[in-house]
Amino acid sequence: MARLAFVLACALALLASSVASGAIVEHSFNVNNLTVTRLCQNQSITVVNESYPGPTIYAREGDTLIIHVLNQSPYNITIHWHGIFQLLSVWADGPAYVTQCPIPPGQSYTYKFNITGQEGTLWWHAHISWLRATVHGALIIHPKAGRSFPFPKPAKEVPIILGDWYNGNVVDIEQDGLSKGIAPNLSNAYTINGLPGDLYDCSQNQTYQLSVVGGKTYLLRLINAALNTELFFKIANHSMTVVAIDASYTTPYATDVVVIAPGQTTDVLVKFNQLNGSYYMAATPYASADATAVGFDNTTTRGIIVYKGYTSSTPIMPPMPNPSDTPLANKFFTNLTGFPGGPHWVPVPREVDEHMFVTVGVNLAMCPENATCQAIFNSRLSASMNNESFVTPTNMSMLEAHFNNVSGVYTRDFPNEPPVKFDYTDTNLSLDLSLIFAPKSTKVKTLKFNSTVQLVYQNTAFLAIENHPMHIHGFNFHVLAQGFGNYDPINDPKKFNFVNPQVRNTIGVPVGGWAVIRFRANNPGIWFVHCHLDVHLPWGLAMAFEVENGGTPESTLPPPPLDLPKC
Repeated sequence: MARLAFVLACALALLASSVASGAIVEHSFNVNNLTVTRLCQNQSITVVNESYPGPTIYAREGDTLIIHVLNQSPYNITIHWHGIFQLLSVWADGPAYVTQCPIPPGQSYTYKFNITGQEGTLWWHAHISWLRATVHGALIIHPKAGRSFPFPKPAKEVPIILGDWYNGNVVDIEQDGLSKGIAPNLSNAYTINGLPGDLYDCSQNQTYQLSVVGGKTYLLRLINAALNTELFFKIANHSMTVVAIDASYTTPYATDVVVIAPGQTTDVLVKFNQLNGSYYMAATPYASADATAVGFDNTTTRGIIVYKGYTSSTPIMPPMPNPSDTPLANKFFTNLTGFPGGPHWVPVPREVDEHMFVTVGVNLAMCPENATCQAIFNSRLSASMNNESFVTPTNMSMLEAHFNNVSGVYTRDFPNEPPVKFDYTDTNLSLDLSLIFAPKSTKVKTLKFNSTVQLVYQNTAFLAIENHPMHIHGFNFHVLAQGFGNYDPINDPKKFNFVNPQVRNTIGVPVGGWAVIRFRANNPGIWFVHCHLDVHLPWGLAMAFEVENGGTPESTLPPPPLDLPKC
């Protein structure tokens, strides 16, 4: 009898452990090419599981995801799980040549990671070349079973992926720009869940449609998957309430417009309380740079929201903001606050171990010998952080070099501040030849485990002033303050919000301005930091953090998976 009781107790303990640790959520991703018709022409694109956008992954906090990726496309591929902490699973993070070598055509790799301390809207996407234009999908994390949202349960949840469309092969488009040293071609359309909408040629039947029940409240999970464009989003005659950003809950914020940068997510509650009818949802570009200096795709994508039982074919269109309405964008971004006491809320660390002041912006690079360069001064467009223009390795991933202590792949001397102090936002210096050329390098900043980092992003006025959405892999951060002009280390800290700052993984550094973030480096490995405008990433607007092991098994980077691809 005692033995039976012991066995039963063990079984119950195992069951409790299984429930506590969550479920196994397993998917297979087949990456291949698919021919679709958009804007009057057939186009071959790279997708996952014959779907554009790709499949939505649903999981709960505490679950373990296992994603088997088989690459049947003609290109090298990796998948990044944007916003996932990857606690002790940095090998699954995905940026090519940073945490792994790409998966070659015909080969496979299995990503495995646990979702710890996170719930909300994230997403996954290719993290090599411009393939994420069509290789992407939503990653929805629900609360653990038995727990609820910190707001009334919506009648329905709907992922809304905002993207862009190119009439051409995106890999070729990117390479054409890089070969000439100039910006690649602009997109030809924006999309809502892969469809451009009825304002574009040949697109009357390619308009996303959402049927809703009058009087009900829906949760729209907005994701900006566009390569290079921040977007305004509106719904005709309806207000929205922001309840989360980047899978972090916010104090509810009522607004009639959402501004969302590439890489960011925004969850909004919408009560469909208008007269039975049909209403457009629409997205247009927020183009922060001077349009005479930086071109942009000035078009509008829209979908239709139809109240059930309504049959009219004349939807109402919302008035859309001017593309250069920076005051409106700034109002939205700065009015968002965190949700202290809500699920997974982490207070702001008050003691800082590492202070960094990092300039971000576009630069120039010298034209290589025997090359044709079409940028100004017969040079190539480039970009940098603290005047270091990042070069991605090609023979070994940075994480493998870190784990195996291999030298020559990267150096540990990324600077805490720019080499020269100047008036960073003075447009009179935008073509100063003594400042705008940045050396190429592959540098990291080494951090002790569990150290607290305060990072001031400072935009520069080189070539063109614009908003830069900066993403940090592996960590959320508190946004303590943001503003325009040059950061003032004496007066601007007085504006820091230590009570309820917004929590993000991607921050749009204001055009001609600055943003201050703070985070705790509690996860060992190599963590990529980069601008989420894909035009700027290959130019070098990136760096990486190297977080050391913490000295315990729970804070030590494990060895790589056996099937990790080789370069």
